[in-house]
Amino acid sequence: MQQLVTRRVPLRLLLTTSGALLYLVMASSLALGPMDISFTSALRALLNLDTDLPEYAKVIVQEVRLPRTLLAISVGALLAMCGAVMQGLFRNPLADPGIIGVSAGASLGAAIAIVLLGSVVGNTPMMTLGTVPVFAFIGGALATFAVYYMGTSAQGTSVSIMLLAGVALAAMAGAGLGLLNYFADDQALRDLSLWTMGSLAGATTDNLALAYSALLLLGLVFWRLAKPLNSLLLGEAEARHMGVNVQKLKRKLILCTAAGVGITVALAGMIGFIGLVVPHIARQLTGPAHERLLPVSMLLGALLLLLSDIIARTIVAPQEIPVGIITAAIGAPFFLMLLFKQRGRLA
Repeated sequence: MQQLVTRRVPLRLLLTTSGALLYLVMASSLALGPMDISFTSALRALLNLDTDLPEYAKVIVQEVRLPRTLLAISVGALLAMCGAVMQGLFRNPLADPGIIGVSAGASLGAAIAIVLLGSVVGNTPMMTLGTVPVFAFIGGALATFAVYYMGTSAQGTSVSIMLLAGVALAAMAGAGLGLLNYFADDQALRDLSLWTMGSLAGATTDNLALAYSALLLLGLVFWRLAKPLNSLLLGEAEARHMGVNVQKLKRKLILCTAAGVGITVALAGMIGFIGLVVPHIARQLTGPAHERLLPVSMLLGALLLLLSDIIARTIVAPQEIPVGIITAAIGAPFFLMLLFKQRGRLA
């Protein structure tokens, strides 16, 4: 257990620094975009302090950039938290909701709801807050259980088999998405295109309520399971000797991570690599103990996705690049670096 409590950087310093950086990036997110607004003007528009500020600036800050900024924070924190838990569950830093096919399964579930049920339910709050997240959760849960089942045997969990199973599941989900694209009407096709590349442009008050409710509930659940998850890092047999009900713990973690990933897919589409890159960076700073790893991962995940979104809407302004492309451009080289470091183990 000594390794699990090793401290590398003081937790209070990490949280304070990450929180301060997130605050600065939030201010930048409100000010930067196709129409630049000064930081002071953005703050005044947010607080309604400047009556001389043009009305369009207030609308841009309050109704467009603020919801988008808050959604980026919640989705980034959720993805990073779920990634950290999944890496602890599989006991390997290569585990990620996107890489092992969970995001693809959730996306396929959401696509089924959009294409097959969209004409029945319509563009209603139930469609946004009920049907799509439920189908995304079901798809993500099925993919997670399938990967875990194929990668687990009496000898333990094989990461190489898990990754190969994730590739196969992602390919199957891609085939399903292609079939749905073929039969979708124009509106559903546009929605699917947006989802598969990831976007935060659809932020609404209802979306924010769902995202932050999920973040709060899952954060509390994962915090309570942090110590049993630490025991699981030592091996399943060791965890059982320490009094942990391993199978029950696995089921809870799988269902909760599937719910978190399903909700992020439902609200923002497929945004990859946040759950891979952020927990690995946080682990280098805090060590593997999850009571320290989870809050730091949440802050860094929110910070990374918000930075990616700023890049996505400013680099080719007034055009906008889907944020999933930016996170993939950041995360793919990082994943290759991890593979290079772990090539001996995978062999």
